Amino acid sequence: MALLYGRRRVGKTWLLTNLWDDGRAFYFTASAVTPEQNRRRLVSEVAAWTGDTLHAEDYPTWRTVFRLLLALKPERPIVLILDEFQYFGANDEDLHAVTSELNAAWEGMRSSDRPLLLVLSGSATRTLSALDSGSAPLYGRLSWKARLEPFDYWNAAKMAPFEELRDRARVWGIFGGVPRYLAPIDPSRALGRNVADLVLSPHGEVRLQVETAIHQEQGLRETTQYLGILDAIGAGRTELSEIAGRAGLDHDTGFRTKVERLVDLGYATKGRRFAATTTSPWRYRLADPAFTFHHTFVSRLETALEVHPPLQVWKASVRPHLDTYMGHLFERIVEQAYYRLAAEHNLPLVQEWGRWEGTDRSRRSLEMDLVTRLTSGGMLTGSIKWTRRPVGVGVHRDHLRDLTRLADSGHRWAHEALEGDSILLYASAGGFRDDFRERA
Repeated sequence: MALLYGRRRVGKTWLLTNLWDDGRAFYFTASAVTPEQNRRRLVSEVAAWTGDTLHAEDYPTWRTVFRLLLALKPERPIVLILDEFQYFGANDEDLHAVTSELNAAWEGMRSSDRPLLLVLSGSATRTLSALDSGSAPLYGRLSWKARLEPFDYWNAAKMAPFEELRDRARVWGIFGGVPRYLAPIDPSRALGRNVADLVLSPHGEVRLQVETAIHQEQGLRETTQYLGILDAIGAGRTELSEIAGRAGLDHDTGFRTKVERLVDLGYATKGRRFAATTTSPWRYRLADPAFTFHHTFVSRLETALEVHPPLQVWKASVRPHLDTYMGHLFERIVEQAYYRLAAEHNLPLVQEWGRWEGTDRSRRSLEMDLVTRLTSGGMLTGSIKWTRRPVGVGVHRDHLRDLTRLADSGHRWAHEALEGDSILLYASAGGFRDDFRERA
């Protein structure tokens, strides 16, 4: 028994319907109707797949339906896929009863050497991830469980293989990694034209997907409040009190629950600066670059996009600011690249990728793009630059100067990062000048 879950549009259905092409897989997608309607339709589709004459009234309970499924084609290996499994129950309590019936049918199977794979899948991430919790009927039953995440920069670029590497990075920074948002891109056309037609245009396919994503999530009530929270985070509000103020919501338990729900669904993420205490406030940002771009540009330019051609708005109001926008997103690309290349290049293992921002003892602001502790105990720090031209050795000197400022301000980790055996990492979208390479 396996469990696959993830937010909508991330590609679960496409994946499950394309893994097996030899006729061994039975695939059923439940709908947002009553469980009784789904049960009857499931029996009907089993009949169509097997060619047998089956009547829904002969299978009046979920246990009888599950027994029917698990006994299908006993002479050969089969795969049973039950997608949008959350619709098998009217609510979480009802779904608990359904999984109890599934567990009973699973336990009652006669031992067989026939390989059988039962895949439960769905987009209600919190509900599905709890199917094997300690009190759940399926606890201990799953042989495999995974959350399907959006693509990283590398696989996003494979879906939109523009010739210029910088454009491939921009693809992830603008469209994100959700396959549904990447699929309409035409790499034979200029990136700007793709963005104008798909993301900026009021009728753009990707824009419409982003604007309706929250409305499509099962179980979310008061969707306008969720949208307000996303808009506030997209506008640069990072702490809960700031987000609540920007969204015009009370900073109460209900508000905090909504923010955490957005984190669970993968629309937002939270973190603390490196070496922060557990009492330090969480800082939130949008997890999906498609939403970051939407709230950074599309929402702000909504009126202009109603009256001006999208390509004109791209050229006048988006493209001039794109390098600034890509700065922080390039830091996330470098993080993804580090994990992707770690084994191949024997890179030191990090405990948790982080950054630092704050002030030194003179109250001057300071940001450090990369600060993390290695699993071996040492420090790894560095600088990440989304530049058009190669950077020189001055980037290295500036980084050591900033570490010294922080060390003098009492940050012990900065002292450690200045020690001779500490690791330095520099990433530059524009490459490095010869003086930098010689110093390295």
